[in-house]
Amino acid sequence: MAGTAANHRSEKNAGKKSLIKFLTLAARSSLLVVAAIILCGATLRGEEDLAHLQQRFDSEKNGVSKAKLLQKLGDAQFSAERAAANANDYSTVGLVMEKYRDNVRAALDALKKSHPDAEKHSSGYKQLEIHLGKGLREIRDVLIAVPEPFRPPMQLVAQDLRDMDMELLRLLFPRRPGEQPPMQPEASTPVKPAQPPEKQP
Repeated sequence: MAGTAANHRSEKNAGKKSLIKFLTLAARSSLLVVAAIILCGATLRGEEDLAHLQQRFDSEKNGVSKAKLLQKLGDAQFSAERAAANANDYSTVGLVMEKYRDNVRAALDALKKSHPDAEKHSSGYKQLEIHLGKGLREIRDVLIAVPEPFRPPMQLVAQDLRDMDMELLRLLFPRRPGEQPPMQPEASTPVKPAQPPEKQP
């Protein structure tokens, strides 16, 4: 009788242990599924965010708002570019950086149109110049990592970004101490050809 009770308790304990193992495995599996769903959702949300930010940027007419929006859009583009570089997808890296360059140009053009005097109305210009500094560092890192066949287009993007950065600095600081203003061409006066000396008789 005592042996039967002990066997029954032993079977009951084994059943509990099996149930606990099953529940633990089920909980772990559920956690993995939830984590995978969250990760996929975050990736899709990142892509949607980039597309949504690009759409907002493209439809923005105000130059200052456009320049300020470029800060978020540019950061999202840099994240997409880094993810593509980690996957060795250098075609996408190139496309993202070219689009960033085009966005900087669009923001600069909108600023010049709405506020031509950057020295007096620097809002937007400053934010654009600061973010462009980040863009220049990003393209420098890209040039180091990108394979040779993809390098020439990235060098063009880097040069365009440097040119726009110099233009922004000139617009923000037109009068720089110690810098001579460019020489204005003087009105051209016709130069008479030299006359040979007259012969003495």
